[in-house]
Amino acid sequence: MSQPRVKPARNERAKAWTILIIDDTPDNLTVASVALEFHGAHVVTAASADDGFAQLEQISPTCILLDIRMPKVDGWAVFKTLRSTPATAHIPIVALTAYAMQGDREKIIQAGFDGYIAKPIDILTFVDHLDKILQSRPQLKGDTP
Repeated sequence: MSQPRVKPARNERAKAWTILIIDDTPDNLTVASVALEFHGAHVVTAASADDGFAQLEQISPTCILLDIRMPKVDGWAVFKTLRSTPATAHIPIVALTAYAMQGDREKIIQAGFDGYIAKPIDILTFVDHLDKILQSRPQLKGDTP
């Protein structure tokens, strides 16, 4: 006998979000995008650090979801550049990473990331998890409906 399918409730705050996802794996971009778009978020994707920086010249995202392990320029270097650039220093950056060993989350948070989401993502809890991260930032509380 099959289990009934659980349909997640839509997160209304997500409708106000513009999310930039920087990840070199197309499947990860697709899964995260579909989950966010289901809740009404506007999603922009970038398959490399260079693509991500180019997108940031066009948009001002609510949040950046950043893969840590990417070729050429990794997520750590992207993070340092974003935090040291006045135009992007205020944007919440959440690590979206396969680094899920004991201590990885703490290392990422101690480095200054605003949050940590392990891959593979759980599409039923992903958007609410991101919402909790964004709501925990003092400058964002109350900024979204």
